[in-house]
Amino acid sequence: MTEGKYKQIGLPCDSSDMGKLDAFITAVNALFARRDLFLSIRDDQLVLNLNRLDPKLLPQLPRREFPQLTQNLVSAIENIHSYGLRAGQRLYVDFNAERKVSDRKFKEVQREKHFYASGKTFLKDNNALPDSFVNRILTGDAREILTRLPDNCIDLMFTSPPYNFGLEYARNTDEQHWEQYFRELFDVLTEVIRVLKYGGRLIINIQPLFSDYIPSHHLVSSWLMEQSLIWKGEILWEKHNYNCKYTAWGSWRSPSNPYLKYTWEFIEVFCKGEMRKKGDRKNIDISADEFKDWVVARWSIPPERNMNKWDHPAMFPEALVERVLKLFSYQGDIILDPFNGVGTTCAVASRLDRTFLGIDISNEYCSTARKRIEDTGKKGYG
Repeated sequence: MTEGKYKQIGLPCDSSDMGKLDAFITAVNALFARRDLFLSIRDDQLVLNLNRLDPKLLPQLPRREFPQLTQNLVSAIENIHSYGLRAGQRLYVDFNAERKVSDRKFKEVQREKHFYASGKTFLKDNNALPDSFVNRILTGDAREILTRLPDNCIDLMFTSPPYNFGLEYARNTDEQHWEQYFRELFDVLTEVIRVLKYGGRLIINIQPLFSDYIPSHHLVSSWLMEQSLIWKGEILWEKHNYNCKYTAWGSWRSPSNPYLKYTWEFIEVFCKGEMRKKGDRKNIDISADEFKDWVVARWSIPPERNMNKWDHPAMFPEALVERVLKLFSYQGDIILDPFNGVGTTCAVASRLDRTFLGIDISNEYCSTARKRIEDTGKKGYG
């Protein structure tokens, strides 16, 4: 059993010879610090109280004077197969427990937690989303459409902007010079930050273009931190893209220029103003099991298999959106996707009883998105 800071184990002994037991206890206890190990008597039973042990001390036990008692003690210790190791010692108590930081709050203040976001004060007063934008799929440039929204009216943005890999979209090919790509993307995100509520979340799925050596997820995250948003975390979306595992790229079997390959994408999570998002507990729709599973920030979700059905070259799956919305928003929250594509974010938001606003430059994609939302039993007006 474990009691207090010690694992306690009863040892075989002859309780009729208490003088011998006392001498053995004295000899053993002299070898160890009491906080690590000591022997005691309880109800005429010899008890090993064990917290940690330096195994190099075992040969110093009084084997010659007390052979059977020492053998019983060593056997009890060696029969314990679950322990941790630290600085050469075996840890028998709480070795699996998370190591706690003492005075954590004070030390966070001393370090200045999320110091990069301390230079800007966001407005705390939130506003209602105008009815003309409620549950809408709008065709146009998000940079222009978002300017029509008031400050602080969106609870959460989840989007995946064009990859800029050269894919063929309905209206254009995403093949811009990188400086222009990021300039236009940041123009949209500037408006998104403005319309996010205080405590709202900005969540973006983005994959680097490794062949161009452009770490898009790092560049976007760095820019968002420069805007004083608080970085909440990064999720690895493990897609299990096994095709890349069996294809050789770069310098084959040579350190000359090996090409690193990834089976995952990145989801960056940011907060505006503060980490805590206020909401009514009755509007929480994530289960306990989902919460425990999803806060582990590596999500194994297969990629979308129906892209041909929706005629879109780069969709994320509904399961990915469902996790984001249930983990980071409440029912009734307003969800924005400024690169809405064929409407995956809005369709899932509708199904999960969130309000949505989707924007895309392609009229064809917007028509498809409205049809998907109608399939959920609701309407996505244009």
